[in-house]
Amino acid sequence: MTISRDDLEAKALELVDAVDDTRRSTQDKAILIAVVIGVVVITAFVVGRKRGRRNKTVVEVYRV
Repeated sequence: MTISRDDLEAKALELVDAVDDTRRSTQDKAILIAVVIGVVVITAFVVGRKRGRRNKTVVEVYRV
């Protein structure tokens, strides 16, 4: 059995397709994770800011 150039090219294209599919899948997951983290951070900021304004204590200092 001999390996021809066509066999090598076909296998190389098969590997390239597999790598591209894996890259696209990983990239989609990374984008989704980044969006979720962004939403969590923004939500925590807004909730913390709202809570901070509600429980704000005002201290007045007078000099005599």
